[in-house]
Amino acid sequence: MSQTPAPLDPAAHALLSRIADALDRLAPPAPAPIDFSLADAFVWRTNPQGLAPVPHVNRVDIGLLKGVDRVRDLLFDNTERFARGLPANNALLWGARGMGKSSLVKAVHARINESLPAGQGLKLVEIHREDVESLPALMNHLRHCAFRVLIFCDDLSFDAEDTSYKSLKAALEGGIEGRPGNSLFYATSNRRHLVPRDMMENERSTAINPGEAVEEKVSLSDRFGLWLGFHRCSQDDYLAMVAGYAAHFDLRMDAQTMRAEAIEWAATRGARSGRTAWQYIQDAAGRLGVRLDPR
Repeated sequence: MSQTPAPLDPAAHALLSRIADALDRLAPPAPAPIDFSLADAFVWRTNPQGLAPVPHVNRVDIGLLKGVDRVRDLLFDNTERFARGLPANNALLWGARGMGKSSLVKAVHARINESLPAGQGLKLVEIHREDVESLPALMNHLRHCAFRVLIFCDDLSFDAEDTSYKSLKAALEGGIEGRPGNSLFYATSNRRHLVPRDMMENERSTAINPGEAVEEKVSLSDRFGLWLGFHRCSQDDYLAMVAGYAAHFDLRMDAQTMRAEAIEWAATRGARSGRTAWQYIQDAAGRLGVRLDPR
């Protein structure tokens, strides 16, 4: 015959209630539902986890990106296929600083959305380099999303003591779930293999099996089916960038004066790139009293 349990002592009940309340406060809050109609671009936040809409994306028109025609067309075609629901590859944009890697990703996203029906646009989600370990959680959020999502990480690389590259490897192609079919991952980096050469050489010199140690690092890059290299531009390409910006923003300068100033500007910085061209244009526009408002 069952016995009725003795009533809980009021003091013990109060203590247990306080413990339960404290545990509830320590537990991470449930992620808020993602309303993708708020914007075409979002930033992934990890504390608490969620997507913050970006009403106005900092980007330039794709027509202003000079000297990258081949990689521009390859990335555009790959992204367009993905937006149409066709197979496409993760892409790694690597190479020289300031040559428009991240600008190209954002410009391609904008141009493709211009051609898609309203309400069916491709979403762009940026994940910061320091949050790359949370990429599996982000992909889990996106797995049942009705939209197709381009996940973007700018300036991605890993140092000697950094093991978060393993999370990236698993999220892109590993694990039993794999990458969701509605998402694609694009990254920019100054390094082709995402890890410094001395790190790879150190692994080779200290490992029992040097080939396998290096292979694990290099295999991260293999998760990207599309590799797009960006190289230092020629003087002609650099001047074409300057002229393109000047025409776009209607900077009325003598052509020879602008050419001479732009060459000197690059020489004092020891580099010719899209970023250098844009910095010169900002200086020239400031001296002319012209605002560089988006057009």
